[in-house]
Amino acid sequence: QVQMIESGGGLVQPGDSVTLSCAPSERSHIPTFIRYIMAWFRQAPGKEREFVASITYNNRSTVRTDSMKGRFTISRDNTKNMAYLRMNGLKPEDTAIYYCAGGLVGPGAILESPTTYADWGQGTQVTVSS
Repeated sequence: QVQMIESGGGLVQPGDSVTLSCAPSERSHIPTFIRYIMAWFRQAPGKEREFVASITYNNRSTVRTDSMKGRFTISRDNTKNMAYLRMNGLKPEDTAIYYCAGGLVGPGAILESPTTYADWGQGTQVTVSS
């Protein structure tokens, strides 16, 4: 199992932008990262973990189709084994722990389901407050 490491969270004001980063830990051997489907999930206090966005090895991305679309962008750099989540126009309701997930996902997998992904990070807190 590969440990993912998230970074970039913190306390921000409404309307601010933040970029979260994700990479396999240095101790993880991940020669197949280029084949990984990467995703971001988030979990707010008292709520279930929810899908935010995913991206395939060839940069086909999916963003949750509600208030996140148009504000959030997922990207990856396979040369650096990195995945990113750019969040613009942050709102207080975006406050949550954001988790990076990844895995070798076969055809037909439900990318919006957390059970699809084998490898997870411990999360990074994003708090949006004035």
